[in-house]
Amino acid sequence: MDGIEGASNPTMEEMQANGTGGVDGLPLTSTSTRKNRPIVSGEPLDIEAYAGLYTGRTKIKRLMFIANHCDNPGMQLEALRMAYDEIKKGENTHLYREVVQKIDGRLGPNYAMDAAWGSTIERKAEQRKEKLESELNAYRTNLIKESIRMGYNDFGDFYYAHGALGDAFKSYVRTRDYCTTSKHIIQMCLNAILVSIEMVQFSNVTSYVSKAEQTPEALDPPIVAKLCCAAGLAHLEAKKYKLAARKFLEVGPELGNSYSEVIAPQDVATYGGLCALASFDRTELKNKVIDNINFRDFLELVPEVRELINDFYSSHYASCLEYLGNLKSNLKLDIHLYDHVETLYDQIRNKALIQYTLPFVSVDMRMMADAFKTSVVGLEKELEALITDNQIQARIDSHNKILYARHADQRNATFQRVLQTGNEFDQEVRAMLLRSSLLKYDYNLRASRKH
Repeated sequence: MDGIEGASNPTMEEMQANGTGGVDGLPLTSTSTRKNRPIVSGEPLDIEAYAGLYTGRTKIKRLMFIANHCDNPGMQLEALRMAYDEIKKGENTHLYREVVQKIDGRLGPNYAMDAAWGSTIERKAEQRKEKLESELNAYRTNLIKESIRMGYNDFGDFYYAHGALGDAFKSYVRTRDYCTTSKHIIQMCLNAILVSIEMVQFSNVTSYVSKAEQTPEALDPPIVAKLCCAAGLAHLEAKKYKLAARKFLEVGPELGNSYSEVIAPQDVATYGGLCALASFDRTELKNKVIDNINFRDFLELVPEVRELINDFYSSHYASCLEYLGNLKSNLKLDIHLYDHVETLYDQIRNKALIQYTLPFVSVDMRMMADAFKTSVVGLEKELEALITDNQIQARIDSHNKILYARHADQRNATFQRVLQTGNEFDQEVRAMLLRSSLLKYDYNLRASRKH
């Protein structure tokens, strides 16, 4: 490989192992340490530890999602067993029947349909609903706004607990007309956001995040962190990865485990880290991710994501891609991320290919293929696609398997910039002279007097 003038060229051995050397100072770890560092092997998801990060309905839905998308029968049954146990702690008979149907007797008589439990829950639900209706009617008669608000809020909680998400959303939103303080508005927005996320209606999430942000006097740090998480999920669902990354990077340490009914701190690190890798340029990655003290605390919870970000920035692509490969199977079991894994991985890989080629006039594609753990033929197809999309300015010598960079004529570009600067200066001077003439002859004042 021939480096461009002024660029430092790494050794052949190091490039074959890990790609090119970093352009800037390497974060956290030296090159020699990274070359000897063992890659964390991809381990099956620890379902019990994973489920322990969440509470409420999202815990059940995530377990059911794992059961639906996992190829391992043992993991499927473990997820269904935990979902069954969690549902029995609540009142959602619809989810209960769904889980029992999926178990289909594979976990023995203890996890069969408990008709008596279902009947008891439904009978109590009818009684509870009648009581709430009676109380709400009384509050309406007395025209006490705070009581009416609490009545609708109780109805929202009731419907949410029983899985009637549409009715829960309507009840929570109705409290808006009876909110008397900023805190009430924030509570209404958070409830609407929670139900909207469960219903996968992320346009509502964005709308109610904006409404909450319009009440700044009631936004304490934990609430701000929750709103950032919700906005990040909405942008992620819309495939706006750069906006999603920015929102997750804004999440403060105050979040802790306070939003476990929606998201865990580990998710903030994973979603934010992958979206940033896929969408940020090198400078943004350094300033907004690696040097972000608050986000660094989240990254410590997911060492694999932390290491792959540092590897990418340091141009250690082999280990970066190996981390990504190890994480892939588990990421595909994430309820919010599964639909975006392939797209994010493709974007990250393309950015790595582009970044690898930048410092060089010519690149030996055999060595590059070794660095990216792929075949020369496969690499050539990837590079062809990037050149066609104008993401890499280069041409391929297919016979000798060398990529030649097409660098701009620096001399001509410099002359063009000088001419442009001269023209801009000329226009500015002419505009200043015109203005001084107008002021000298009092043109504006005379024109105003005519009116």
